[in-house]
Amino acid sequence: MTRANRVDPRRRLLVCGGLLAGAAAAVPSLSAAAAPAPPRDTSTPVARVRSGQVRGVRSQGICVFKGIPYGGDTGPRRFQAPVLETPWDGIRDASAYSAAAPQPKASEPTSEDCLFLNVWTPALRDGGKRPILVYIHGGGYTTGSGSDPLYDGTRLCTRGDVVVITVNHRLNVFGYLYLAQLGDATFADSGNAGQLDLIQALQWVRAHAAEFGGDAGNVTVFGQSGGGAKIATLMAMPAARGLFHRAWTMSGQQVTAAGPRAATQRAQLLLDALKLSPDTLARIRTLPAAQLLAAAQVRDPSRVENSALYLGPVLDARALPVHPFWPTAPVQSARIPMVIGNTRDETRAFLGNDAGNFALTWDTLPAKLEAQQYVDLLPQVVIAHYRRLYPHYTPSQVFFAATTAGRSWRGAIEEAEARARQGAPTWAYQLDWGSPLDGGKFGAFHTLDIPLVFDTITQPGSRTGDSPAAQQMADQMSTALLAFARHGDPNHRSLPRWKQYSLERRETLLFDVPSQLANDPRGGERQLYQQAPFIQRGTF
Repeated sequence: MTRANRVDPRRRLLVCGGLLAGAAAAVPSLSAAAAPAPPRDTSTPVARVRSGQVRGVRSQGICVFKGIPYGGDTGPRRFQAPVLETPWDGIRDASAYSAAAPQPKASEPTSEDCLFLNVWTPALRDGGKRPILVYIHGGGYTTGSGSDPLYDGTRLCTRGDVVVITVNHRLNVFGYLYLAQLGDATFADSGNAGQLDLIQALQWVRAHAAEFGGDAGNVTVFGQSGGGAKIATLMAMPAARGLFHRAWTMSGQQVTAAGPRAATQRAQLLLDALKLSPDTLARIRTLPAAQLLAAAQVRDPSRVENSALYLGPVLDARALPVHPFWPTAPVQSARIPMVIGNTRDETRAFLGNDAGNFALTWDTLPAKLEAQQYVDLLPQVVIAHYRRLYPHYTPSQVFFAATTAGRSWRGAIEEAEARARQGAPTWAYQLDWGSPLDGGKFGAFHTLDIPLVFDTITQPGSRTGDSPAAQQMADQMSTALLAFARHGDPNHRSLPRWKQYSLERRETLLFDVPSQLANDPRGGERQLYQQAPFIQRGTF
């Protein structure tokens, strides 16, 4: 759940090069040819939010506001639920991104004062009822921010007349370290603090929709990787009920949350690394952030992964009373239309940088697969199954396909199946179109759909290239997202009829040039992995 090719966000600031056309104020004449040009609004946009005024910029006809606080500094209240931001006097500058949450190997400024959001809108206070799209970034629950250039909302605003918002929130230790069983009542919310931040951000969106020309009754949350997992979790959190009305997830699933015992065991490992006892636990509130991040690099107790400590949402019987998608899809979200997507070659983003994985033999494949598939099936059984399904596959192709199916894709299937049993409106997609860069070796890798849904293929960090085919893909996917946000249905004229996912046919749209609808396109792989119980990493 990491992003490929992260770019320094200090180079990401939008330049105020565009002007907002005042077409709505212009009165058309009887002759279009003689009509005067509509007036141009050259003023700097100023919005009024609950804590004061903010001044943004205009870029390509869009009002852009960056770094708007939606909560107070979390440092003094470390591990506690968020509180409202402190009001300010005068007009606050909102032309540059604010700090991201503390995280390992950050490429941008970080701070525990990190509860900020960014807004792109065609107009302010015009009575518009535009759909609002709130993007939740990936990076698992550990890294990331809302300031990546691939998340620039300008193209979506101009294509669809919508409001786009990206969000920063607490991550890793600060957002998901479960200390409720080890400390006093002030730690009760510690395991889901990052999720509570997102809920407060969505409350802010609802309160300020009209100011930014949006519709508080039509909010779509969308997110990739960890962002999708956070959305799946929000769908099961009572406090999030009614704050969003559609959900679009990309390669991000959260079927089960961490149980309280497993989460407490991981917290204890971190405390041991910090040499903190129950008597000295209170010191964790004042230790330097860097020290906490370093302690979280202790090896996770997972039996199959060699990774740093897993920290994610916790089944705490408080903010999160049920697992997100087990044993059923969340009842509170049954009426919310949902799109569940994945990419065909997810794991090439993580495992494709090892040249050896492209040169595997039938002799070396079993050991590699044993280490990386994460599903407790005999590698020999998996390999034999794939060779029957795809006799033309090389050992390396089997490796990437099996690790994708066993690690990432399976969670998407679990969610889609649960929604189908529930009768909830759900559409499934798989991105088949692959990146042409690097000779096409990475295929449709994890994160490739981000610049396609945002239509930001020319932004720094995009791995799509800027060919006509890439733009056609961006047109298809961004238009589907916009249609979904506006109508609760992703269909549009440039796609084949995209039917809802059902247990009878398992309808899946294969995004490609051209796209096509397929029934159970990876049915053989689905049947293979159904032999083993689904267990989400970090949750046991």
